[in-house]
Amino acid sequence: MMSSNPIIWEPDTARIQGSAMYQFMQQQQCDDYAELHQWSIDDAPAFWSAICDFCSIEFVRPPKTVLARPDNFMDAGWFEGAELNFAAHLTRHTGAQAAIVFCGEDGTRQELSRDDLRSAVASIAAALRACGVEKGDRVAGFLPNCPEAIIAMLAAASIGAIWSSCSPDFGSTGVVDRFGQIEPKILFATNAYFYNGKICDTRETLAGVAKSIPSILTTVVIPFVMQAPTETGIDNAVLWQDFLVADAPLEFTPLDFNHPLYIMYSSGTTGVPKCIVHGHGGTLLQQSKEHVLHTDVAAGDKLFYFTTCGWMMWNWLVCGLGTGATLILFDGAPFYRDGRILWEIAEREGITIFGTSAKYISALQNTEVRPAEDFSLAKLRTILSTGSPLAPESFDFVYAAISGDVQLSSISGGTDILSCFALGNPVLPVRRGELQCKGLGMATEIFTEAGESVIGVHGELVCTRPFPSTPIGFWNDPDGARYRAAYFERFPGVWAHGDFAELTEDGGLVIHGRSDSVLNPGGVRIGTAEIYRQVEKLDEVVESIAIGQNWEDDVRVVLFVLLQNGVALNDELRDQIRRTIRENTTPRHVPAKIISVPEIPRTKSGKIVELAVRSVVHGEVVKNTEALANPEALRYFSGLTELET
Repeated sequence: MMSSNPIIWEPDTARIQGSAMYQFMQQQQCDDYAELHQWSIDDAPAFWSAICDFCSIEFVRPPKTVLARPDNFMDAGWFEGAELNFAAHLTRHTGAQAAIVFCGEDGTRQELSRDDLRSAVASIAAALRACGVEKGDRVAGFLPNCPEAIIAMLAAASIGAIWSSCSPDFGSTGVVDRFGQIEPKILFATNAYFYNGKICDTRETLAGVAKSIPSILTTVVIPFVMQAPTETGIDNAVLWQDFLVADAPLEFTPLDFNHPLYIMYSSGTTGVPKCIVHGHGGTLLQQSKEHVLHTDVAAGDKLFYFTTCGWMMWNWLVCGLGTGATLILFDGAPFYRDGRILWEIAEREGITIFGTSAKYISALQNTEVRPAEDFSLAKLRTILSTGSPLAPESFDFVYAAISGDVQLSSISGGTDILSCFALGNPVLPVRRGELQCKGLGMATEIFTEAGESVIGVHGELVCTRPFPSTPIGFWNDPDGARYRAAYFERFPGVWAHGDFAELTEDGGLVIHGRSDSVLNPGGVRIGTAEIYRQVEKLDEVVESIAIGQNWEDDVRVVLFVLLQNGVALNDELRDQIRRTIRENTTPRHVPAKIISVPEIPRTKSGKIVELAVRSVVHGEVVKNTEALANPEALRYFSGLTELET
């Protein structure tokens, strides 16, 4: 059957045959990508072994078996008996070529060679050891997207400590909600950061975090903004330059394939965020596959992704070091200086792969910046987009206003797997509004509510067979009950990801948004519980409910509040609500609209029903209203004229 969705870009023969994907396909004697993908699912042990060889993954000790229990998602037994180290792979390249180039909003440029990076990692690792950090200890980063964040992460990983990070725009409550659960021994933090031409001082937040988490023995302060003070008032604080140990040897602890590498965080919809634990081996194999094959990253590339240390794309970006590419980092506001700053960097640094969010591309459309006209981007060959679905109109904009000859790869996965279910592919065409293909080794399907696999029909995005980057588990979830409930209750034995999607006839995917109640403005996952905890601190507010409303090719947060008797929702109270949320979470949590309602619907067990409210606001039929204790309350959310602007 012919696809109704037009092809808007195709790679030429030279590009196809020069790609790593084509070379890998030839090695496996597959005639096309569909055949290669099917083989990667049908013979998972052979496929993942081939990935190790093709991506030069070195084991300190080889595995006894590649996949021990293929029918057990939560305990599949990947590469049992193997030992390796994530940091060893990422720092394996030596020499004077740039490993990292940092570009700041304020015009700062810092370059680290491969040898510089290795030396810095060795120095910080030695300092961590001197502080008593051992395998399994937690090390946290409250940092901007700077070289020190990567150095500290690699140093922790080299020892076998577990890294976790969030961006410095979080308020103290948001940081403590995350790091307080995992009890880090060392905290790396910044004194301040730049955003949109302003210096944002973080020392008060940092002091509050250090006071609230007694496990932190040492706080290492990075003077990211030289003009800002570095005195924190924290007794155990030390400056980065005074912390490191000079001339230390670079050492790597051999670690089990599933030894914890990262702790990531869920959105916090039903309480404090869940702590998702990812391992050295699964993360390395999956992200290496995505970089080398699906993104065609190689030594000599300049790889950029606009991200913060609080988004999984930071973790994804960092793994690009293993290919020998140069990472281009940016920290600041993407629309600083009339939206030109990222493209000035792309031109100056010769970026070959430019990653960003769908929201950024959509917002760029509303500016006068047209990169194709204003900048020389001859080296740019791939644009990556994720965080939320990329609208078909945004595909048109990229090819008209940025470059007519780039591979535009809309990709989709999540924090839960630190990788993707659907990706780009340098040997396939790009169709308007579609993700190019299912990822290799990922048995991605679309299920109906009855669990039937479908094509060309909207449904739940699932994965039916194990893959190496499934989480090791959740922190403080010894029997795996919360982990199992998060992904496997909907369809027993099948990973249900929570995306509403469609598989097309030509093998592409269309993502239609989240199928759960997680908010997703600008491609950043936000938990409603994080908002509620702040709003309901206010005496004027009895209760609240937040939803994501589809708005201008994105999602905006709408907050409904039930107020105390006699209290009116005026501009002053709206400002107070927004200020409270901003100061204690992040600016992205702040609602676009705040509306007063007389009643909030809930289930008979007392839970508020965000999905039902969201459906009513979007004019959809609410199913299963008999489960509600007060279904009549839904009428207050129907036809609200206040939502029209």
